[in-house]
Amino acid sequence: MALSRVKVPAPFNIERARRAQRLIASMAREEELKEGVRVVAGADVASKRGGRIVAGVASLEWGSWRSLDEVVVELPEGFPYIPTLLSFREAPPIIEALRRLKVKPDVVFIDGQGRAHPYRCGLATHVGVVLDIPTVGVAKRRLFGVEGEFKDGVATLFDPESGEVVGAAVRTGEGFKPIYVSVGHRVTLRQAVELTLKATLRGKRLPEPILAAHSLATKAARGGEA
Repeated sequence: MALSRVKVPAPFNIERARRAQRLIASMAREEELKEGVRVVAGADVASKRGGRIVAGVASLEWGSWRSLDEVVVELPEGFPYIPTLLSFREAPPIIEALRRLKVKPDVVFIDGQGRAHPYRCGLATHVGVVLDIPTVGVAKRRLFGVEGEFKDGVATLFDPESGEVVGAAVRTGEGFKPIYVSVGHRVTLRQAVELTLKATLRGKRLPEPILAAHSLATKAARGGEA
């Protein structure tokens, strides 16, 4: 898709979006999550007919995975589908849903990229910086980076030009393709990988918070009420 042909809402444009990404990326922090995790949330989006985006956010009790709170937010599509700029399309309903949560999480798993992004500004980084909350990006497909060798089910993801570590490929079980984990904001990559593995139950490819959010968003998009 030629970006010059893509129509974006005025006064927004591709160049302005890139500047915003660079600013957000510069504000992202990779630091130790010092407090113990008691509540974790997952966030995902689904498209709905009529040009709508539905976000599902679920707060779960860590370890038991008991549902504590759920929020669904539906908004008009405010930005077209453009690879590497998806956060401008998907972040607004997720941010609103997280703001509405009554049970606040210690960390949020977001279905999407974090720092493993050409501009270091995937959806998890965008949301984390805007709300200044710890976020982890968990993606089903690799967007950016090259994989190193797997050791104990984990391979480092590198920037092919600079060699910078941007994330990790993680095998959560036998027979599963790897998922791609990266820092969103205010966690370390080591913690992001550890939390992802602990939150992924045997026989599952994705962590429980992501699965709960995906179910919530897709159900609402197919006809459930927001």
